[in-house]
Amino acid sequence: MSEIYGVTFPIPKSLMGRFFEDGKTVFIKPAQSFKLLKPGMKFVFYQSREDTGFVGEGKIVNVLLVDDPLTLVDKHKEKLFLTQEEIKTYLNFQQTWKGYRARKDFVKGKRWMAIELEKIEKYQYIQKPDHFVTVGGRYLRK
Repeated sequence: MSEIYGVTFPIPKSLMGRFFEDGKTVFIKPAQSFKLLKPGMKFVFYQSREDTGFVGEGKIVNVLLVDDPLTLVDKHKEKLFLTQEEIKTYLNFQQTWKGYRARKDFVKGKRWMAIELEKIEKYQYIQKPDHFVTVGGRYLRK
């Protein structure tokens, strides 16, 4: 199997500027494609919905897993790319989508990941990926 050197996740074009223009450095989403990530790996921004493709990259500093993504608001304040209201909206939709695990009388929500980034840079041109990037993300392999 080939070596994993990073990860890519789709981010809507309407939110992409938060990283490149607004200086946000913490990407969060329900945890998928994270188990093999390590500090120093590459995070490639995949722009979704319109003008799709790879539009930039950053270096992973840290990967955190949390049960409640709202705890990240206090910890990362201005660095978080989603607002507290957007996170609450996502959590409400997540329950509608059955984004949780249930066993008898126990319900466990899906864990969330926060990927702290540094050295974020935007590419001059959009690069088209060789493979489809799912909503859950995709590891990048050599």
